[in-house]
Amino acid sequence: MTKTYRVKEIFYTLQGEGAQAGRPSVFCRFSKCNLWNGKEESRAQSVCDFCDTDFVGTDGENGGIYSAKELVELIASLWPGKPSPKSRNKNQGSPYIVCTGGEPLLQLDEPLIEVMHDYGFEIAVETNGTLPAPEGLDWICLSPKADAELILIECDELKLVYPQPLALPESFNYVQATHRYLQPMADASLDYIVSDAHQGLSQSNTQKATHYCLKHPQWKLSLQTHKMLGIE
Repeated sequence: MTKTYRVKEIFYTLQGEGAQAGRPSVFCRFSKCNLWNGKEESRAQSVCDFCDTDFVGTDGENGGIYSAKELVELIASLWPGKPSPKSRNKNQGSPYIVCTGGEPLLQLDEPLIEVMHDYGFEIAVETNGTLPAPEGLDWICLSPKADAELILIECDELKLVYPQPLALPESFNYVQATHRYLQPMADASLDYIVSDAHQGLSQSNTQKATHYCLKHPQWKLSLQTHKMLGIE
């Protein structure tokens, strides 16, 4: 029986956060998470109670249930030049995919990674770090959450939503990361630098993160520039 993958949405945009900010990327948002079921009535009791992403179901843009080949062919169709195993347009830039969620490591596995590589994609994952990473990933962005035990402690990029009273930056000194970022937590109850109908960039939390980075220069500030630009 062919394995399938449940995907909430797939879209082409610019990466808005962290070390790869500004890079053209195809985002593949997998359904499901192991730290919150996505239902508002259970948010307060979840490990990750500040999530601002809809990862439930398969009803988003290009969402559905796909085999590995079907999924990668769809992803490739969104990249300029439409890379394929037989023909890749090097003038269109290195194809880059960001596997996110929810928690993508609930589904992303080595067979799917192999097909992505066959199409020439560089593969990034954004994970909460509570599950082991399969072999073959090109970029790991680890975003730990309070009260969630880390299994994954080596990454390219450690991106901590800040502030989390039970997940202080110094608590993750043991994590081996090339880059360390603090990302201000969005909060609908606070004044915004930028706002829309749902979320914005909290001025208060941005100031807190800025001050922390200035005092602890091993950390850099990451802003959600896609919200500033009004893109996905």
